[in-house]
Amino acid sequence: MAKKGKKFIEASSKVEKGKKYPVLEGVELVKKIAFEKFDASVELALNLNLDPRKAEQNLRGALVLPHGTGKEKRVLVFARGEKAKEAQEAGADFVGDEDMVAKIQEGWFEFDVVIATPDMMATLGKIGRLLGPKGLMPNPKTGTVTQDVAKAVSESKGGKITYRVDKNGNIQTLVGKVSFAPENLVENIKTVIDVISKAKPSTVKGVYMKNVAISSTMGPGVDIEV
Repeated sequence: MAKKGKKFIEASSKVEKGKKYPVLEGVELVKKIAFEKFDASVELALNLNLDPRKAEQNLRGALVLPHGTGKEKRVLVFARGEKAKEAQEAGADFVGDEDMVAKIQEGWFEFDVVIATPDMMATLGKIGRLLGPKGLMPNPKTGTVTQDVAKAVSESKGGKITYRVDKNGNIQTLVGKVSFAPENLVENIKTVIDVISKAKPSTVKGVYMKNVAISSTMGPGVDIEV
């Protein structure tokens, strides 16, 4: 087990064990105990009563945070012709087709989001094994396989996040930065919780959200009330 540093231990001592904080109080505490020397990200972690081995419980999706993520995303779009032009006009950082496939095959990964028109998916099959493990493969469920590339680029640049349940039933996602106003972080957090609450599979019995916590990049988790 990794040894915890002095700053982490000190920050942890300010979190009351066993307490579930109201969202605003939890956010204010995370901001107060954040010890990173940079503008740390604030992350939301949900432990859900899900069995991802069951198709209907393998949650995956996307949403747009009302106050963005605080992180500038580099967007790569695979499109041709008019759709490529639309992507460029919408602010995509990189647009191409076979040329971009070749660059990625050579080891280029200077991008954070990949969007593709449906007709480009066969081409992307060549690099699926490279994009997939990094969570970069476009998917209709997250809105990254679409004909409306302009909208997809705009949303990705404006605070769109994707989420996916892991094998243990957890979802972890970015909800902003420590520098955000508390009320903006609260609204972002509540937006994610609301979307995932509404996505609850009908086959789930009992408590759906077993635990919800927030933390800064390197800081301790703070459990919050749902």
